[in-house]
Amino acid sequence: MAPSLTDEDIEKLFSGAPQFFARQETHFHGAPHPSVAFVFDEELEIRDLTDHVPIQDKAWGAITAWPHLTRDTEHDAAAKRQEHDKLKAHFHVKCRERPNMLSMSGLEKGTMGYQAALELPTGDSLEEEQFGFESLGTKARVIVDARTHMMSHNGMLHRIAEPELLERLQQNSDIYRNNDLKTRTSTDSYKDLFHNFMRPTSAVTDQADHHGLHNQIRALLKCLGVANVWIDFSRVEWRIRLGQVLWGENDGDELDDGTAIHDTDDSRERSEEKYWLLMQILLATELLIRLDAVTEGIEVGVSGIRPIDVVHFERAASQTVKWSLLLARSWLDNVEIVKEEDVPLQRPTQPRRGSSWLATLASKVTNRYHKRSPVPPYHFTIKGRHGQRQVDGLTHFAKRLMWPGIDRYESRISENAQLAAEEAPGRRTSSLSIKSLQSYNYGAWDITCNHGKHKGRAHAQRRRLAAALHESGWLTKSYVFGLVLPGDSLYHYLMATLLENDTEAMAKLGPFANLSGGFVYSGKSFWSSNCVVGRVLAAGKGAADCMGWISTDVLPDGIEDGWLTIEAEDVADDMAQLGKKARLWGKKKVERESSILGNSKEGSVQAGDFIIPHENQYDTPPPKVYAELLSLDLNSPPEPVTATPLSEMVPTPTVEHCTKCPELKSYPARLKFFVSVGEGKEEEYQVALTYDVNFVTAHPCAPSQRVKVVKSPTSPTLVFQRADCPADVSSNGSKSGFRTGHPLHNFYEFTVLHISELIQKPDTPLSEFLAVSSFGKSGSNRVLVIDCITGFAEQPQVPAFERIMTPSSSPISDRKGSFSAAARMHLESQKMQFGSDMEIMVRAVCAQRGWNAIISRRKRSCLACAIREAGALAWKVVIRVP
Repeated sequence: MAPSLTDEDIEKLFSGAPQFFARQETHFHGAPHPSVAFVFDEELEIRDLTDHVPIQDKAWGAITAWPHLTRDTEHDAAAKRQEHDKLKAHFHVKCRERPNMLSMSGLEKGTMGYQAALELPTGDSLEEEQFGFESLGTKARVIVDARTHMMSHNGMLHRIAEPELLERLQQNSDIYRNNDLKTRTSTDSYKDLFHNFMRPTSAVTDQADHHGLHNQIRALLKCLGVANVWIDFSRVEWRIRLGQVLWGENDGDELDDGTAIHDTDDSRERSEEKYWLLMQILLATELLIRLDAVTEGIEVGVSGIRPIDVVHFERAASQTVKWSLLLARSWLDNVEIVKEEDVPLQRPTQPRRGSSWLATLASKVTNRYHKRSPVPPYHFTIKGRHGQRQVDGLTHFAKRLMWPGIDRYESRISENAQLAAEEAPGRRTSSLSIKSLQSYNYGAWDITCNHGKHKGRAHAQRRRLAAALHESGWLTKSYVFGLVLPGDSLYHYLMATLLENDTEAMAKLGPFANLSGGFVYSGKSFWSSNCVVGRVLAAGKGAADCMGWISTDVLPDGIEDGWLTIEAEDVADDMAQLGKKARLWGKKKVERESSILGNSKEGSVQAGDFIIPHENQYDTPPPKVYAELLSLDLNSPPEPVTATPLSEMVPTPTVEHCTKCPELKSYPARLKFFVSVGEGKEEEYQVALTYDVNFVTAHPCAPSQRVKVVKSPTSPTLVFQRADCPADVSSNGSKSGFRTGHPLHNFYEFTVLHISELIQKPDTPLSEFLAVSSFGKSGSNRVLVIDCITGFAEQPQVPAFERIMTPSSSPISDRKGSFSAAARMHLESQKMQFGSDMEIMVRAVCAQRGWNAIISRRKRSCLACAIREAGALAWKVVIRVP
């Protein structure tokens, strides 16, 4: 009987192999946290391997609450200073968006990472809408009553005038930036909080100092935690509507995200809701600067402050309070309030050469404060602190997507802004006439629909969003001011800002934007990553993928410039595993079904239990396959799909006075390919993109440099390399070792299917393909491996438009002399421009049949690790590409 492998043997065998976990973290709300770790490795080049793209620009950092570094910190002094400021002691808000937005941009274009794939079925978009908050105007009766009580003599707050509220926000910003709360006595901060703003509370937790920060923090936590008063930003619909409440107007500022929230025509109602939002921000900033002061006091050893106090504060904060704190941090970091005296209206000066109007965009708060005294009236102006940073991020986004006319883009939007700057406050410039604006029902339609039937709003993995666009609107202000909460709202802000400030694009596309679909413009098509067409076409050569948007030269036949809505059905298995039924909740199962040891126990596993899987082990070599994409066809007559006015669900004044609803044409998508298989005849294949499937980048791995594998007809024999004979990383042996990959336990069952056989069996179900196993024991752990490598020529490795920027911008490439061969090859695979019509076709086949799939690229990840990842996700298809 063969001896069992020791722990040291296993460590050598699986060095460089990612292992997949799902663990519950008590301080985070909701489902377990998925993660990937290289358990047996200490080298940074291996531990730093990820399956997603790092954030490329500091202007995009607000997309996630997870700790991260943006790529530009390596060569941008301002970005380095910003990161240094973040290192100062501050209260860590233990609150995260789900799915993790870092993981939503996989290394392969149009894909996501392992963590996002597991979190999406438990995502924030599945949460029920906040009760009572169905309008941007006056809320439900229970909300009005709760707010009335909050401001009463028995409540917790005084109703202060809006100018005083804004002035306090300005003061808090100064305290935050100068870090001087700790220099004030607790009595002073107590009086400032309770005598002028909040009503004193009888509840005292710190008996030693009734005026201390502890009691102030407890009172603020209690106030922000009161139910039915404050907006709950853990609900995704309010994260994007944040800017609409602050800067939205009555004419044409509506938005539809498939929720029941509707607009209001009453300016007084809008002003009241804006007041309550500013009050929520004020309370959150008051709380945050105190929590920061307490945290810093612990760091410097201030007496009377204990680390356990911060833990208690964190535990006392509800999810609503934590999201309010995230909003407060975003406000204090990015927004500035300036108090200015009113002056006679003058023609604005020309912007200085090289400046950007967007960078200096400001929002005047229209509520002026007039006293009977001779003091001149004044107003408050809300400005962005990092306007130029945000504009640079916008142009970066446009360049990555190869936006038409990008060379003229900056000058074009600057010229448009001159007209906007000359308008009187409150007026709006637009390339569309007022008459044309009023003839449409802005945003009052539902696009979270399928074949005309309204879907349950709480059962959509991705919210569908449509918005009315106009120049320098609230979407633009939200982005340029940097007031962005974690989640996919930044995806929508970027594209909306790009369009709102390109008059040529607005004139051709119109004011209605389906930000979850796609559009054709100036010889290119652009698709949201929420749309299956974008995720499929992203696999083509020359396609670009940036911040939730894909651009490609593939144009739909017969379609002119304009917005497109694509019909796609949900995958039944995905819909059956949402919320509490999601795979992620079975954390032990996730780890067990992706274990490197399969179903064996430590101490009993033997070398003969493993093989090195390959996709090209055929008794008869498969035929060569050539595929060429001919067209994207949206001209098939769709079922009559009528946009569902929101008035049928929630009556709104806007709907009642409109005579024309927007025409949203919904198309089924179909791709046509020219395919040649071997010596057979050349044929055309049509593939319908029927299902809304997802794709995941197989996590990169690094082959072990500590073992050599010698194959035998039945199973490999493992020969451990001697420690005194290190591998020559420049030798051919290292390359052979890379192709070898990691071992796979016979617990895993897989079937290899060549792409030529797949396309010739269009009606064969997945279960039939999996019935005959290429390797492994019988069981439910079966995976179909689609071989798109054998019989195809290597793709030319030309660093054209790069998925991961340029070599000089990579922090890894600067580490000279510390590269392993595996790390070098992984970096090389990142820098290449991959993609082909063959890869589009295999993704399209998966969309036709409803198969979620893992994309495993040779030289980046081995087949064994991809099969184990499929086990973790409970997915059944792995696509191997060159």
